[in-house]
Amino acid sequence: MQRILLLEDDRNLNRGISLKLEKEGYEVSSAFSVQEAEALFDVVKPDLIISDVNLPDKSGLDFCADIRRKSQVYLIFLTALDSEVDMVNAYDLGADDYITKPFSLMVLVSKVHALMRRARREREEARHSICSGKIRISCQEMKAYLEEEPLALSKKEWQLLLYFMENAGQILSKEQILEHVWDVDGQFVDDNTVPVNVSRLKRKISGEYIQNVRGMGYLWIKESVKE
Repeated sequence: MQRILLLEDDRNLNRGISLKLEKEGYEVSSAFSVQEAEALFDVVKPDLIISDVNLPDKSGLDFCADIRRKSQVYLIFLTALDSEVDMVNAYDLGADDYITKPFSLMVLVSKVHALMRRARREREEARHSICSGKIRISCQEMKAYLEEEPLALSKKEWQLLLYFMENAGQILSKEQILEHVWDVDGQFVDDNTVPVNVSRLKRKISGEYIQNVRGMGYLWIKESVKE
C-alpha cells in the first residue's frame, strides 16, 4: 500500500482529507506541525507528502527545503497562499504540485493518483541507466550527469530528460509530455508548462540534444543506449 504523510494543522480538514484518501486505498499518516511531520517522515517513509504552508511552528516551505536535502519524495502543497510569487517559491524549492484553498477534493485525489502512478513507474524503471552523448541518467539514484558531473535538475526536469532519452528519435507532442511527465491531460496545467520546462532543461544540459519541431513538438536527436 502506498503511503502518504499529510501535514495540515486544521484538524477537521486533516481528518476529511485523510478519510477520503484512505477510501482511495492509501495509508495516511497525519501530522499537525512540522515537528510532528519530521518525526513521522523517517518512520513512515512516505511515497507522497501533502503539506500546508502556514503552520504553527515552522513554514511548510522550510519543511520542503529540509526534505529535499535528503529525499526526492513527491510533495504537494495545499495552502491558502495563492500569489504567483508563493507558487514560484514552492516550485523552486522542489514542490511537485501546488493547490490553493478552497479546493476541490476530487482534484486533489486526481493529482494524488497521478503522482502515485508516477512513483510506481519510477520504482519499476530504477534498475537501469541511460546514456546519450555526454549525458547519463541513473534511474536508481534519480540523478543525471553531464560528462560525469551531476546536473542540478528539479524533479520535473529530471523526469522530462528521462522521457526524452527513453524516446530518442521520436517527436513528442506537448500533450504526450503532459500525460507522461505530469500525468495529466492538460486540464489543470498552464499552457506554458511544457515550453518553459523544456527551455530550462535545454539550458542546463547544453549542446544540441533537443530540437523544436514546429507545430509538432520536440525531438531528442541523439541516440540513447540503456545499460
